[in-house]
Amino acid sequence: MKLRVLARLIGIQRVLVRHGLDDFIRATHLYRPLRYLALASPWTWFARREKASRGERLRLALEELGPIFVKFGQAVSTRRDLLPVDIADELAKLQDRVPPFPGAIARASVEEAYGKPITAAFSAFDETPLAAASIAQVHVARLPDGREVVVKVLRPGMRQVIERDLEVLDALAALAARWMPDSRRLRPVEVVQEYRKTILDELDLMREAGNASQLKRNFEGSDLLYVPQVHWDLCRTDVMVMERIHGIQISDMAQLRAKGTNIRVLAENGVEIFFTQVFRHNFFHADMHPGNIFVLADDPAHPRYAAIDFGIVGTLDPRDQHYLAENFLAVFDRNYRRVAELHLESGWVPADTRVDEMESAVRTVCEPIFQKPLKDISFGTVLLRLFEISRRFDMRIQPQLILLQKTLLNIEGLGRELYPDLDVFATASPILRAWMRERVSVRRLLGDLRGRLPELVGTLRDLPTLVGGTVQRAQERNARLQAEAENAAALRQALRDAQRRHGITLLAAAALLGGIVWLAVDRNPAWPGWALAIAAACAALATRRS
Repeated sequence: MKLRVLARLIGIQRVLVRHGLDDFIRATHLYRPLRYLALASPWTWFARREKASRGERLRLALEELGPIFVKFGQAVSTRRDLLPVDIADELAKLQDRVPPFPGAIARASVEEAYGKPITAAFSAFDETPLAAASIAQVHVARLPDGREVVVKVLRPGMRQVIERDLEVLDALAALAARWMPDSRRLRPVEVVQEYRKTILDELDLMREAGNASQLKRNFEGSDLLYVPQVHWDLCRTDVMVMERIHGIQISDMAQLRAKGTNIRVLAENGVEIFFTQVFRHNFFHADMHPGNIFVLADDPAHPRYAAIDFGIVGTLDPRDQHYLAENFLAVFDRNYRRVAELHLESGWVPADTRVDEMESAVRTVCEPIFQKPLKDISFGTVLLRLFEISRRFDMRIQPQLILLQKTLLNIEGLGRELYPDLDVFATASPILRAWMRERVSVRRLLGDLRGRLPELVGTLRDLPTLVGGTVQRAQERNARLQAEAENAAALRQALRDAQRRHGITLLAAAALLGGIVWLAVDRNPAWPGWALAIAAACAALATRRS
């Protein structure tokens, strides 16, 4: 293990001990190989336990440990059904209330990115952050034409911090791959590699601006989701400028109710947005914690979502997308055999898995969740049960689907907060069925053909040349084959002649040998010996001439 990784692990332990959380970490399997560090650490012997609540201690520790740990806290903060209330309340503060860095540093970063004073780009820039997150923070500014914008500025030194913690994750993944019994199925190294790509992409704010533009284009004209306008001329790798929106944070239920917002419609629209992004657009916002979602409630009966923070987005391979949709529909229809067959067809389980056994296991998990409101169903619990099934059938983790699973859990957490009686299955089923019908419709086929029309026209234009070339190559090939056939016939005849000459030569040699032996033993009469010798000589001469 690298010295830098070991030093970071020791540093992590010191933070956990300082906040009174070391007992939780030492209880985990991955940390057990390193428990000697705790025994050898003086700060463990003399650690003073914090008097703050356990939730506050956990939040402060995650903040001190850095962005990767903060993101973990953000992800689990949406699952209030799986967390104690005090911990959920504290972790929710990680969504947009991470301690900020000084506004003067943010101003200097913007000026360095632009290569000019900040007043050349904005008529006003508020150095007090509007919100601070794990990787960047946001400041309110005003353009010279008076429009209000938000300026997102990357935290200084983020890449070095994240690269260091990724090395730690790589080391822990390697330990897990070596020592955990389930490592082949859980694929920890591949999972960390997938996460590495995701988190490093988040450091490029130009990429985030591109994600925002794509999402805005996907929902252009839709009443479901509003995406702020990107000001491309003011975007750089570590600075992004977007239109400022004024909405109600999705977690502010008191204000939503005070506005008379139709909470049920809002919850159902959230499910529709998720499935539309995943299956119709194949491009989904994958960081949908409450700090990134707002509600535009100007028309309370028809509320509209507004999204920010587009650093993490997901897409699916068309094959995975198809299998997921079919899996969802098979579950909705309680067709558990089809679920088992799809897992085999997709290669997610070994080819020798018995379909009937897997069908029975899936039925055991899924059947109890039907015809219940969301408040009585926990996808988290269902996923845990499915993980038990996956262990039994040696189902391998699919790293490319982890973002989707995380987003689905976020959506459930939001739905549970908004409208606990929401029926996710009844809401999602029509969307998926419409998408499946559209995939095989004549309109979709014609649309695909229209999209590829320039390519098809170019191919038709080149067709005579292609056909002529093909015919010419075929003729040349036939000529070569004919010549090769003639050569092969001549070769076969030559082989036959050689074999015949070889046989005659052997007979002549035998005759000559017999004649010599006859003469050598002085047998009477002598003429048979001479006859054999003469016949052998004649045969040899005939063979040479042929």
